[in-house]
Amino acid sequence: MSDARFEDGDEAPLALLAGDTDDLQVMSALLQDSVLAVSDMRYLAKRREFALLLNRFRWEDRAAAERAGRAYERVRCVLMFHDVTAVRSQGIHQLEEGTVLSLLALAFEPGEDGTGRVVLTLAGDGAVALEVEALNATLRDVTRPYLAPSRKMPEHR
Repeated sequence: MSDARFEDGDEAPLALLAGDTDDLQVMSALLQDSVLAVSDMRYLAKRREFALLLNRFRWEDRAAAERAGRAYERVRCVLMFHDVTAVRSQGIHQLEEGTVLSLLALAFEPGEDGTGRVVLTLAGDGAVALEVEALNATLRDVTRPYLAPSRKMPEHR
């Protein structure tokens, strides 16, 4: 009998929680180069939630795809921030709902007593800032993986 390897495990949809900056950095790495339309962002003020429906590149599957000689994959996921008290954006034209955005990174700027600001940095100088009472986010895959339309890994220039 040999030791178990990560590759031997069943693939399951990603489901993560972020309650501190380390957790958010993990989410940020997994969400780098995710794409979404402007219409795929919602601020639910009464529920104090901000939700995004993203098409994320499956970074965790990259090495396996390369070993198998198969195309890269993407998957649809929901990123939800809780305890949101305000939302601001720059470089995003909210009336152009079909505009495609690319998420580059997530960051947390702490304030007093656990409050702070979550910044979503987008390609093309766009950004969304969420004022939060506490860092509280969830990320969940909501579809099965599908072939990345470009069949390529995202590149940064």
